[in-house]
Amino acid sequence: MRASGASSPSPFSLEQYRANRSHISTKKLAVCCLFLLTWVSAIEAQTTAAHPLAARGRTALVRDAVFHSNSLQRDMRYRVLLPKHYESSGRFPALYLLHGLYGDYLNWDTRTNLENYARDLRLLIVMPDADNSWYTDSATVPQDKFEDYIAKDLISEVDQKYRTIRVRHGRAIAGLSMGGYGAAKLALKYPELFAFAGSLSGALNAPRNLDALRPEFRAKLAEVFGNEGSQQRAENDIFLLLNTPPQTPYPYFYLACGTDDFFLDINRAFTLQLSSRKLAYEYHETPGAHVWEYWDSALEPMLRVVEQMIVESPKSAHSKQKKP
Repeated sequence: MRASGASSPSPFSLEQYRANRSHISTKKLAVCCLFLLTWVSAIEAQTTAAHPLAARGRTALVRDAVFHSNSLQRDMRYRVLLPKHYESSGRFPALYLLHGLYGDYLNWDTRTNLENYARDLRLLIVMPDADNSWYTDSATVPQDKFEDYIAKDLISEVDQKYRTIRVRHGRAIAGLSMGGYGAAKLALKYPELFAFAGSLSGALNAPRNLDALRPEFRAKLAEVFGNEGSQQRAENDIFLLLNTPPQTPYPYFYLACGTDDFFLDINRAFTLQLSSRKLAYEYHETPGAHVWEYWDSALEPMLRVVEQMIVESPKSAHSKQKKP
Protein backbone atom coordinates (compact mmCIF):
# COMPACT_ATOMS: atom_id res chain seq x y z
CA MET A 1 0.00 0.00 0.00
CA ARG A 2 1.17 3.49 -0.71
CA ALA A 3 0.73 6.22 1.84
CA SER A 4 -0.21 9.66 0.62
CA GLY A 5 2.23 12.45 1.39
CA ALA A 6 1.15 14.89 4.10
CA SER A 7 0.00 18.26 2.83
CA SER A 8 1.90 21.39 3.92
CA PRO A 9 0.21 24.36 5.60
CA SER A 10 -0.40 27.47 3.54
CA PRO A 11 2.50 29.95 3.88
CA PHE A 12 0.06 32.81 4.40
CA SER A 13 -3.68 33.20 5.02
CA LEU A 14 -6.05 34.81 2.58
CA GLU A 15 -7.65 36.78 5.44
CA GLN A 16 -4.36 38.36 6.37
CA TYR A 17 -3.76 39.32 2.79
CA ARG A 18 -7.18 41.01 2.49
CA ALA A 19 -6.72 42.91 5.77
CA ASN A 20 -3.38 44.31 4.71
CA ARG A 21 -3.72 44.53 0.94
CA SER A 22 -3.69 48.34 0.97
CA HIS A 23 -0.21 48.25 2.54
CA ILE A 24 1.31 45.73 0.17
CA SER A 25 3.44 47.24 -2.53
CA THR A 26 3.46 46.01 -6.08
CA LYS A 27 6.88 44.56 -5.51
CA LYS A 28 5.80 42.68 -2.39
CA LEU A 29 2.71 41.37 -4.17
CA ALA A 30 4.87 40.02 -6.97
CA VAL A 31 7.11 38.30 -4.43
CA CYS A 32 4.07 36.76 -2.70
CA CYS A 33 2.72 35.47 -6.01
CA LEU A 34 6.08 33.97 -6.91
CA PHE A 35 6.27 32.32 -3.48
CA LEU A 36 2.75 30.94 -3.83
CA LEU A 37 3.57 29.50 -7.24
CA THR A 38 6.69 27.86 -5.84
CA TRP A 39 4.69 26.42 -2.92
CA VAL A 40 2.03 24.91 -5.22
CA SER A 41 4.74 23.34 -7.38
CA ALA A 42 6.31 21.81 -4.28
CA ILE A 43 3.00 20.31 -3.18
CA GLU A 44 2.45 18.81 -6.66
CA ALA A 45 5.94 17.31 -6.52
CA GLN A 46 5.15 15.73 -3.13
CA THR A 47 1.93 14.26 -4.53
CA THR A 48 3.73 12.77 -7.53
CA ALA A 49 6.48 11.35 -5.35
CA ALA A 50 3.94 9.86 -2.96
CA HIS A 51 1.96 8.17 -5.74
CA PRO A 52 4.44 6.47 -8.11
CA LEU A 53 1.60 5.21 -10.31
CA ALA A 54 0.69 8.78 -11.22
CA ALA A 55 4.23 9.43 -12.40
CA ARG A 56 4.15 6.75 -15.09
CA GLY A 57 3.38 7.41 -18.72
CA ARG A 58 0.20 5.41 -18.34
CA THR A 59 -1.76 7.13 -21.11
CA ALA A 60 -0.10 4.82 -23.62
CA LEU A 61 -0.93 1.67 -21.66
CA VAL A 62 -4.17 2.16 -19.73
CA ARG A 63 -7.67 2.53 -21.13
CA ASP A 64 -10.79 3.19 -19.05
CA ALA A 65 -14.12 2.35 -20.65
CA VAL A 66 -17.85 2.24 -20.00
CA PHE A 67 -20.20 -0.15 -21.76
CA HIS A 68 -23.82 -1.15 -21.45
CA SER A 69 -24.32 -4.59 -19.92
CA ASN A 70 -27.42 -6.29 -21.25
CA SER A 71 -27.45 -8.69 -18.30
CA LEU A 72 -27.43 -5.88 -15.73
CA GLN A 73 -29.35 -3.38 -17.86
CA ARG A 74 -26.96 -0.62 -16.88
CA ASP A 75 -23.60 0.87 -17.77
CA MET A 76 -20.49 -0.67 -16.21
CA ARG A 77 -16.88 0.47 -16.02
CA TYR A 78 -13.69 -1.42 -16.61
CA ARG A 79 -9.99 -0.69 -17.02
CA VAL A 80 -7.69 -2.33 -19.55
CA LEU A 81 -3.91 -2.52 -19.27
CA LEU A 82 -2.49 -2.98 -22.75
CA PRO A 83 0.84 -4.68 -23.50
CA LYS A 84 3.52 -2.27 -24.62
CA HIS A 85 3.58 -3.64 -28.18
CA TYR A 86 -0.20 -3.62 -28.59
CA GLU A 87 -0.19 -0.88 -31.23
CA SER A 88 2.12 -2.89 -33.49
CA SER A 89 0.11 -5.88 -34.67
CA GLY A 90 -1.21 -9.28 -33.79
CA ARG A 91 -3.63 -10.62 -31.18
CA PHE A 92 -3.04 -10.96 -27.47
CA PRO A 93 -4.15 -13.28 -24.65
CA ALA A 94 -6.39 -11.67 -22.05
CA LEU A 95 -6.40 -11.93 -18.26
CA TYR A 96 -9.59 -10.89 -16.44
CA LEU A 97 -8.54 -9.63 -13.02
CA LEU A 98 -11.37 -9.42 -10.45
CA HIS A 99 -11.46 -7.13 -7.42
CA GLY A 100 -12.50 -8.02 -3.88
CA LEU A 101 -15.41 -7.11 -1.63
CA TYR A 102 -15.85 -3.34 -1.15
CA GLY A 103 -13.39 -2.81 -4.01
CA ASP A 104 -13.65 -1.51 -7.55
CA TYR A 105 -12.14 -1.76 -11.01
CA LEU A 106 -9.23 0.56 -10.14
CA ASN A 107 -7.87 -1.41 -7.17
CA TRP A 108 -5.47 -3.73 -8.92
CA ASP A 109 -3.86 -0.90 -10.87
CA THR A 110 -3.69 1.66 -8.05
CA ARG A 111 -2.94 -0.50 -5.01
CA THR A 112 -0.37 -2.90 -6.46
CA ASN A 113 2.60 -2.66 -8.79
CA LEU A 114 0.63 -4.35 -11.55
CA GLU A 115 1.93 -2.08 -14.30
CA ASN A 116 5.54 -2.80 -13.38
CA TYR A 117 4.93 -6.53 -13.12
CA ALA A 118 3.11 -6.68 -16.47
CA ARG A 119 5.40 -4.32 -18.33
CA ASP A 120 7.10 -7.01 -20.42
CA LEU A 121 4.19 -9.43 -20.65
CA ARG A 122 2.47 -10.00 -23.96
CA LEU A 123 -0.83 -9.91 -22.13
CA LEU A 124 -3.93 -7.72 -22.14
CA ILE A 125 -5.29 -7.30 -18.59
CA VAL A 126 -8.97 -6.44 -18.02
CA MET A 127 -10.17 -5.15 -14.63
CA PRO A 128 -13.98 -4.94 -14.41
CA ASP A 129 -16.20 -3.27 -11.84
CA ALA A 130 -18.59 -5.66 -10.11
CA ASP A 131 -19.83 -3.94 -6.95
CA ASN A 132 -20.18 -6.38 -4.00
CA SER A 133 -21.88 -8.96 -6.20
CA TRP A 134 -19.75 -12.05 -5.49
CA TYR A 135 -19.73 -12.37 -9.31
CA THR A 136 -23.05 -14.16 -9.03
CA ASP A 137 -26.56 -13.79 -10.46
CA SER A 138 -28.46 -12.60 -7.38
CA ALA A 139 -31.07 -14.87 -5.82
CA THR A 140 -33.16 -11.92 -4.64
CA VAL A 141 -32.45 -8.99 -7.00
CA PRO A 142 -33.47 -10.10 -10.53
CA GLN A 143 -31.56 -7.36 -12.36
CA ASP A 144 -28.25 -8.17 -10.62
CA LYS A 145 -26.98 -10.84 -13.00
CA PHE A 146 -23.29 -10.36 -12.31
CA GLU A 147 -22.23 -13.84 -13.42
CA ASP A 148 -23.79 -13.31 -16.83
CA TYR A 149 -22.28 -9.82 -16.93
CA ILE A 150 -18.75 -11.25 -16.73
CA ALA A 151 -19.17 -14.50 -18.68
CA LYS A 152 -21.30 -13.08 -21.48
CA ASP A 153 -21.27 -9.30 -21.70
CA LEU A 154 -17.76 -8.31 -20.62
CA ILE A 155 -15.87 -10.95 -22.58
CA SER A 156 -17.89 -10.15 -25.68
CA GLU A 157 -17.23 -6.43 -25.18
CA VAL A 158 -13.48 -6.90 -24.83
CA ASP A 159 -13.23 -9.34 -27.75
CA GLN A 160 -15.06 -6.87 -29.99
CA LYS A 161 -13.04 -3.80 -29.03
CA TYR A 162 -9.54 -5.26 -28.59
CA ARG A 163 -7.34 -7.62 -30.57
CA THR A 164 -7.67 -10.59 -28.24
CA ILE A 165 -7.15 -14.29 -28.85
CA ARG A 166 -10.80 -15.30 -28.77
CA VAL A 167 -10.51 -18.91 -27.65
CA ARG A 168 -10.13 -20.45 -24.18
CA HIS A 169 -6.37 -21.01 -24.56
CA GLY A 170 -5.93 -17.26 -24.91
CA ARG A 171 -8.00 -16.34 -21.87
CA ALA A 172 -7.36 -16.41 -18.09
CA ILE A 173 -9.30 -15.22 -15.05
CA ALA A 174 -8.05 -14.45 -11.54
CA GLY A 175 -8.94 -12.39 -8.49
CA LEU A 176 -8.45 -11.72 -4.80
CA SER A 177 -10.78 -12.61 -1.91
CA MET A 178 -14.32 -12.21 -3.36
CA GLY A 179 -12.65 -12.06 -6.77
CA GLY A 180 -10.72 -15.25 -6.04
CA TYR A 181 -13.99 -17.02 -5.36
CA GLY A 182 -15.48 -15.44 -8.50
CA ALA A 183 -12.57 -16.56 -10.67
CA ALA A 184 -12.68 -20.15 -9.39
CA LYS A 185 -16.47 -20.35 -9.76
CA LEU A 186 -16.56 -18.87 -13.26
CA ALA A 187 -13.77 -21.21 -14.35
CA LEU A 188 -15.71 -24.22 -13.05
CA LYS A 189 -18.98 -23.12 -14.62
CA TYR A 190 -17.48 -21.99 -17.93
CA PRO A 191 -14.37 -24.12 -18.53
CA GLU A 192 -14.82 -23.52 -22.26
CA LEU A 193 -13.91 -19.86 -21.68
CA PHE A 194 -10.70 -20.06 -19.65
CA ALA A 195 -7.42 -21.97 -19.69
CA PHE A 196 -6.24 -20.55 -16.35
CA ALA A 197 -7.99 -19.64 -13.08
CA GLY A 198 -6.14 -17.87 -10.28
CA SER A 199 -7.24 -17.17 -6.71
CA LEU A 200 -5.34 -15.09 -4.17
CA SER A 201 -6.78 -15.38 -0.64
CA GLY A 202 -9.98 -16.69 -2.17
CA ALA A 203 -13.17 -16.49 -0.10
CA LEU A 204 -13.99 -19.91 -1.47
CA ASN A 205 -16.69 -20.73 1.07
CA ALA A 206 -18.88 -17.70 0.23
CA PRO A 207 -22.14 -19.59 -0.47
CA ARG A 208 -21.30 -22.44 1.88
CA ASN A 209 -20.82 -21.10 5.41
CA LEU A 210 -19.11 -17.71 5.29
CA ASP A 211 -22.14 -15.92 6.72
CA ALA A 212 -22.07 -18.19 9.78
CA LEU A 213 -18.35 -17.58 10.28
CA ARG A 214 -18.45 -13.86 9.52
CA PRO A 215 -21.86 -12.40 10.48
CA GLU A 216 -20.89 -8.97 9.14
CA PHE A 217 -21.23 -10.40 5.62
CA ARG A 218 -24.54 -12.16 6.29
CA ALA A 219 -26.97 -9.60 4.81
CA LYS A 220 -25.17 -9.30 1.48
CA LEU A 221 -24.52 -13.03 1.21
CA ALA A 222 -28.22 -13.75 1.81
CA GLU A 223 -29.15 -11.20 -0.85
CA VAL A 224 -26.82 -12.80 -3.38
CA PHE A 225 -27.13 -16.52 -2.56
CA GLY A 226 -30.46 -16.73 -0.74
CA ASN A 227 -31.04 -18.36 2.61
CA GLU A 228 -29.23 -21.41 3.91
CA GLY A 229 -30.09 -24.52 1.89
CA SER A 230 -31.23 -22.56 -1.17
CA GLN A 231 -30.73 -23.88 -4.69
CA GLN A 232 -28.71 -20.76 -5.50
CA ARG A 233 -26.18 -21.65 -2.81
CA ALA A 234 -25.77 -25.17 -4.14
CA GLU A 235 -25.38 -23.96 -7.73
CA ASN A 236 -22.58 -21.60 -6.71
CA ASP A 237 -20.72 -23.81 -4.23
CA ILE A 238 -17.39 -24.49 -5.92
CA PHE A 239 -16.87 -27.68 -3.91
CA LEU A 240 -20.12 -29.07 -5.32
CA LEU A 241 -19.33 -27.80 -8.81
CA LEU A 242 -16.20 -29.94 -8.82
CA ASN A 243 -18.37 -33.03 -8.45
CA THR A 244 -19.91 -32.51 -11.88
CA PRO A 245 -17.55 -33.62 -14.67
CA PRO A 246 -17.44 -30.94 -17.39
CA GLN A 247 -17.62 -31.55 -21.11
CA THR A 248 -14.55 -29.32 -21.50
CA PRO A 249 -11.49 -29.99 -19.32
CA TYR A 250 -11.14 -27.66 -16.36
CA PRO A 251 -8.55 -24.88 -16.60
CA TYR A 252 -5.26 -24.87 -14.75
CA PHE A 253 -5.83 -23.70 -11.17
CA TYR A 254 -3.42 -21.42 -9.33
CA LEU A 255 -4.13 -20.81 -5.64
CA ALA A 256 -2.19 -18.78 -3.11
CA CYS A 257 -2.99 -17.73 0.45
CA GLY A 258 -1.16 -16.06 3.31
CA THR A 259 -0.45 -18.12 6.41
CA ASP A 260 -2.17 -15.51 8.60
CA ASP A 261 -5.27 -15.26 6.43
CA PHE A 262 -8.75 -16.08 7.71
CA PHE A 263 -9.39 -18.06 4.49
CA LEU A 264 -6.32 -20.30 4.81
CA ASP A 265 -8.22 -23.44 5.88
CA ILE A 266 -10.81 -23.21 3.10
CA ASN A 267 -8.04 -22.74 0.52
CA ARG A 268 -6.29 -25.83 1.84
CA ALA A 269 -9.56 -27.76 1.66
CA PHE A 270 -10.21 -26.75 -1.94
CA THR A 271 -6.65 -27.67 -2.88
CA LEU A 272 -7.13 -31.13 -1.40
CA GLN A 273 -10.26 -31.57 -3.49
CA LEU A 274 -8.40 -30.53 -6.63
CA SER A 275 -5.74 -33.07 -5.75
CA SER A 276 -8.30 -35.84 -5.16
CA ARG A 277 -9.79 -35.13 -8.59
CA LYS A 278 -6.28 -35.25 -10.12
CA LEU A 279 -6.74 -31.83 -11.68
CA ALA A 280 -3.88 -29.60 -12.86
CA TYR A 281 -3.08 -26.99 -10.23
CA GLU A 282 -0.51 -25.42 -7.97
CA TYR A 283 -0.90 -24.02 -4.48
CA HIS A 284 1.32 -21.61 -2.54
CA GLU A 285 1.38 -20.61 1.12
CA THR A 286 3.61 -17.71 2.11
CA PRO A 287 3.64 -15.35 5.10
CA GLY A 288 0.91 -12.73 4.90
CA ALA A 289 -2.58 -11.71 5.90
CA HIS A 290 -5.71 -10.51 4.11
CA VAL A 291 -4.10 -7.21 3.10
CA TRP A 292 -2.81 -5.41 0.01
CA GLU A 293 0.82 -5.95 0.94
CA TYR A 294 0.27 -9.69 0.59
CA TRP A 295 -1.70 -9.41 -2.67
CA ASP A 296 0.96 -7.21 -4.19
CA SER A 297 3.65 -9.73 -3.28
CA ALA A 298 1.56 -12.64 -4.59
CA LEU A 299 0.59 -10.96 -7.85
CA GLU A 300 3.89 -11.12 -9.71
CA PRO A 301 4.46 -14.87 -9.21
CA MET A 302 0.94 -15.55 -10.44
CA LEU A 303 1.47 -13.39 -13.53
CA ARG A 304 4.59 -15.41 -14.38
CA VAL A 305 2.50 -18.59 -14.37
CA VAL A 306 -0.20 -16.91 -16.48
CA GLU A 307 2.52 -16.02 -18.95
CA GLN A 308 3.68 -19.63 -19.06
CA MET A 309 0.18 -21.08 -19.33
CA ILE A 310 -1.50 -18.88 -21.93
CA VAL A 311 1.21 -16.73 -23.49
CA GLU A 312 4.28 -18.87 -24.00
CA SER A 313 2.87 -22.41 -24.05
CA PRO A 314 -0.94 -22.55 -23.76
CA LYS A 315 -1.10 -26.32 -24.21
CA SER A 316 0.98 -26.79 -21.05
CA ALA A 317 -1.93 -25.73 -18.88
CA HIS A 318 -3.08 -29.34 -18.56
CA SER A 319 0.28 -31.07 -18.41
CA LYS A 320 1.65 -29.42 -15.28
CA GLN A 321 0.63 -30.20 -11.72
CA LYS A 322 2.05 -29.27 -8.33
CA LYS A 323 0.72 -30.59 -5.07
CA PRO A 324 0.81 -28.73 -1.75
